[in-house]
Amino acid sequence: MTCKFAAALLAASAMSIVSSPAMAQSMSAEEAAQMRAEMAELKARLAAMEARVDAAVKQAQAATATVEKAPSDDKDSPLAIAWKGAPEIEGEGGWSFKPRGRLQYDVANVGAPDGIVDRGLGTGNEVRRARLGVEGDIPGGFGYKFEVDFAGNETEITDAVLTYEDKGLGVTIGQHNNFQSLEELTSSRFISMMERAAFTDAFNFERRVGLSANYTAGSVLVQGGVFSDNISDLNSDENNSYGVDGRVVFMPKTGATQLHVGGSAHYRELKDAAATVRYRQRPFVHTSDTRFIDTGAMTESAETSYGLELAAINGPFHAAGEAYWQHVSRPGLANPTFFGGYAELGYFLTAGDTRGYKGGTFDRVKPKNGVEKGGIGAIQVNLRYDYLDLVDAGIVGGTQNGYGISLIWTPTAYTRFMANYGRMDYDDAAIAAAGNRNYGVDVFGLRGQVDF
Repeated sequence: MTCKFAAALLAASAMSIVSSPAMAQSMSAEEAAQMRAEMAELKARLAAMEARVDAAVKQAQAATATVEKAPSDDKDSPLAIAWKGAPEIEGEGGWSFKPRGRLQYDVANVGAPDGIVDRGLGTGNEVRRARLGVEGDIPGGFGYKFEVDFAGNETEITDAVLTYEDKGLGVTIGQHNNFQSLEELTSSRFISMMERAAFTDAFNFERRVGLSANYTAGSVLVQGGVFSDNISDLNSDENNSYGVDGRVVFMPKTGATQLHVGGSAHYRELKDAAATVRYRQRPFVHTSDTRFIDTGAMTESAETSYGLELAAINGPFHAAGEAYWQHVSRPGLANPTFFGGYAELGYFLTAGDTRGYKGGTFDRVKPKNGVEKGGIGAIQVNLRYDYLDLVDAGIVGGTQNGYGISLIWTPTAYTRFMANYGRMDYDDAAIAAAGNRNYGVDVFGLRGQVDF
């Protein structure tokens, strides 16, 4: 070792110097003895230092051997971290945690005929959605999700659920979507227009507090649940209803084609027989507060509704359509049935891209050649016809024939940019334009979106 060699060299040099004739002549016997003693003490100290260095080296070698024996993927680590738009942390025993969120910013213009003076016409902009939340798993098959929306200078709980899964069975309790439509159940991150089909908003689809279950067996999905009101209404006068929802989806994969055939049924009863409900809808974008189609407030005791769903995905092409009937029970009055539906076609202009589908709804588009790979991402064109009829049994809320086109650029799986144009033709509109209630409205909108 280096220390041993240095001690021996130093001692030998000292002894040689002291014992040399020249040195012996220049110092006394007492001084020579003192130097020999000092050299011996120095040699002892170096030997002790050598022992300590040897011990430290042995400890380092043992630690290095332990590290080299450990697996490269560190399977014994209590945590595993993956990246799915945000870090997803998995712990021992089935625990996991992942932050989630989305931001959608819209700019839109609503061009209405002269003579209409109302809110939200012309150009406007807004943060359409700004959500933050968490989700994850709990040992034993349980899971959780909690998300809050901060858009519109308000704080609103969107999802707040505890879930349980066992093979094909899933149970959910808390604030979540009931089972009213393919379009409604598809996340706003993945819809093909800036806003969903008109009937979903007009018929007041929203998340509600409830208990639901779903079961998947092969290509068949069955969903059902009982629901109260939205969580924001539970401690207010608006907490006045309960409902039952059911949905069945047949979703076979035939060759390269994903098919979707679904049907749903719903019943909602209001506790207060004198309660009022209003059906109305904005013109294709959310920046405008103007509703050209509107029934006004109606007394209502119950709603019974039915929906049909049909969709297909084949490579870059997709098609979808829905029809929905909303029957309203009005004590002592005629009971109207309103109708809404849409038909849609879409096509990707970029090779290798297709629309995502998972669990009975449309899912995330994952560009084959995203910008992070040096490509341009996915580019998609969609066409839609959107119909809504709020005229029946003496209620004249108007009818809408809507024609929309959207261009969507998805540079990465978690970023999205949309351009929409819509032509809304109204008959018996709720707002008159210079005395005329039959006219058209042109709408143009842009959206930037990121989610994780």
